[in-house]
Amino acid sequence: MEFESQVDGLPTFSFVLQPVQDPEKMTQIIIQALETTKQRGIINEGWGGLGKSAEPKDFLYLLDNCPHDWLFPKCKAVVHHGGAGTTAAGLKAACPTTVVPFFGDQPFWGERVHARGVGPPPIPVDEFSLPRLVNAINYMLDPKVKERAVSLAKALENEDGVEGAVRAFFRQLSRRKLEPEPQPQKSSLLFIRKCFGCC
Repeated sequence: MEFESQVDGLPTFSFVLQPVQDPEKMTQIIIQALETTKQRGIINEGWGGLGKSAEPKDFLYLLDNCPHDWLFPKCKAVVHHGGAGTTAAGLKAACPTTVVPFFGDQPFWGERVHARGVGPPPIPVDEFSLPRLVNAINYMLDPKVKERAVSLAKALENEDGVEGAVRAFFRQLSRRKLEPEPQPQKSSLLFIRKCFGCC
């Protein structure tokens, strides 16, 4: 339990990102941003390749593929790729969130996080830089951002996703009463000829 004794209750940022072309460069940007902002960080190495080349630092902890629902509640804020599941896990843990989108729906989730005031504008992976990450960390350190994250987490606790999905499904159905289907006609040579346009 060395990790828990070092991290629990302390301000810690978690970095969970997808594979990148230059994980060493991204790791160095993360380390420099943590040094600049005087914050502690966790790099969840997973399959993203981050942290593999990192020198040991007293403010940085490297984890190998740790479950988000266990890790995020122990963190002050999170920086991640913006997948729907990772975004939900961070928001349920009341973590201010920075999204570094790679593709697909990830930019959408980054924009939604920012629109709700629980994170800065997303940082597209090809624009990931030290100044952008430092600005994002400083944004997430604002107590008002944390308040909004806590408020959103409470709202998510009361949300019933299955009920919401069923309601959305039924909203899309037509309101008109379905008419009974016509009875099949008896087969006859005349009917077959009509079908083929012979009559």
